[in-house]
Amino acid sequence: MEIKSRSEIDPKYTWDLTRVFADDEAWEAEFTAIRTLTDDLSAYAGTLASGKTAVLAALKAAFDMMERFERLCVYAMMRQNEDASVTKYLAMNDRAGSLNATVMTAFSFLVPELLALPEGTLEAYEADPDFADYSAFLHDVIRKKPHTLSAEAEQMYAMAGDAMMTADNTSEMLRTLDLNLGTTRDEDGKQAPLTDATFVLFLTSMDRQVRRRAFNNMMTRYAAMGNTFAALYAGQVKVDMFCSRVRHFASSREASMFNEDVPESVYDSLIEAVHQGIGAMNAYLLILRAVVGVPKLHMYDLYCGNVADFEIKMDIEEAFQMFLKAVEPLGRDYVEDASRALNERWIDVYENKGKRSGAYSCGSSYGSTPYVLLNYKPNYDGVSTLCHEMGHAMHSYYSNKNQPFPKADYSIFVAEVASTTNEILLNEYLRREYRDSRQAQIGLIGNMLEHFRTTVFRQTLFAEFEMKAHQMAEAGESLTQELLSKTYYDLVKQYYGRVCVVDKSVASEWMRIPHFYSPFYVYKYATSFCAATALAQNILSGDPEKIAAYRRFLTLGSSMSPIEELKVAGVDLSTPEPVCKALDYFADLVLEYHGLLSNP
Repeated sequence: MEIKSRSEIDPKYTWDLTRVFADDEAWEAEFTAIRTLTDDLSAYAGTLASGKTAVLAALKAAFDMMERFERLCVYAMMRQNEDASVTKYLAMNDRAGSLNATVMTAFSFLVPELLALPEGTLEAYEADPDFADYSAFLHDVIRKKPHTLSAEAEQMYAMAGDAMMTADNTSEMLRTLDLNLGTTRDEDGKQAPLTDATFVLFLTSMDRQVRRRAFNNMMTRYAAMGNTFAALYAGQVKVDMFCSRVRHFASSREASMFNEDVPESVYDSLIEAVHQGIGAMNAYLLILRAVVGVPKLHMYDLYCGNVADFEIKMDIEEAFQMFLKAVEPLGRDYVEDASRALNERWIDVYENKGKRSGAYSCGSSYGSTPYVLLNYKPNYDGVSTLCHEMGHAMHSYYSNKNQPFPKADYSIFVAEVASTTNEILLNEYLRREYRDSRQAQIGLIGNMLEHFRTTVFRQTLFAEFEMKAHQMAEAGESLTQELLSKTYYDLVKQYYGRVCVVDKSVASEWMRIPHFYSPFYVYKYATSFCAATALAQNILSGDPEKIAAYRRFLTLGSSMSPIEELKVAGVDLSTPEPVCKALDYFADLVLEYHGLLSNP
């Protein structure tokens, strides 16, 4: 499992970033131009009270600059993600991050001056067709008025933006470049490199000793840096607390969820419902223990239960064609649009030395195509990840195509819905294709149960950890390695301890989770999965109205509040019903899975 260098990867399996910038020199020219644009935008400060024409001009200048700056940041980030050891791109990404403070400072006068306009003026502008491109922005300005600072304070807040990213940036560099995870023995007994990407393969090995060694080696390496990771995460939490208090929120969670216009009750009802569903998950884990064939189920045994029953091995071209087949219920035009992605090199396919781990879709370069980063492995998870990230990409594609730039970037709260819907469509497609194979049905249902476990239960566990960490810090406790690791371990015991042996080493697992540096993000994976469960069923019903509703949802960007956008799609997450129904579906799948295993 030798990892290639970037230069050894066939270019057709790398993304083509020339649609963003022709070359690095074009990026440098744009960097210089944007510095000038920040001065130009600052010239609008103090002019908004002169009337509609001045306000429109300032809004246009501000969002034109933001569109160009976003493109600048996306290019630098993706170049760095190709290989973090290339210092040129590290420097470019750092410079773009530093420029962010300048851009935000130039932008900072806008909201306070808008709020200083006479009562009713903003509401009139929001309803004015001339402001149609900016109506969602103006609506948000009005909504956030109680939490907006003075122009001077907003400027100072913006200037601190680059420094606020220190913990996130440092933890990313530590995980992807400076933390040497060493080696572990593979199934042939040979030493093999341990990376975030190979770790997943080792955990799915049918050789228990391979799983155990990889798991313990990984956790030991992270634990050795535990004080550093704790200091970094504590720093992030302090930033979150500072931001919430400055803006007069009672907690970091309230600030984060208010920013996206999502009630805190959604978070609480998710945790409550998932706690009620732990019994069903334990029933699944008991089945998994028998499938794996071990007397006691350890944490390192949780990922290998379906490998022996059903395995897909295919190259990226075959996987891409399977993705297109799976999404056929969404319509011919959707398939035609999505089919461009591989040939037009939207996708960076394979792992290479220094490449960012995991996978993501980047659709925020308005006017270009979406981009997808993978570390593709030729198995079911690899195909499912491709479908997931292409769900993000197509959501961005349709939002960008149908909305002006100020309304195109959809909320993070809805971001995981389209991606997870695609995963479920893939699973259902394969279940139809292999309807006569008992072994395939066992494997596919098992995979869906694993997606439930890792996306609903596991991400809710993460969400609970994040909530508790912030609550402890807000109560004045110091977030040490010992406290954070104990908190995480106790939650794993609560979720898994009735069936699993919860190995002490799992206490360090929180250090591996990059999403903790994006405050109160992870719960959205769980809510989105629950929403996607309902939406996939709507799509597969063949009802043209339900399919059209979902397709319309993909075009909305941020033109509506996220809760209202999901209502357009056909699901209401302002109530506990979608989560409860999804957990009922999970329980039904557990019964079906048990029945298939019990009746050869």
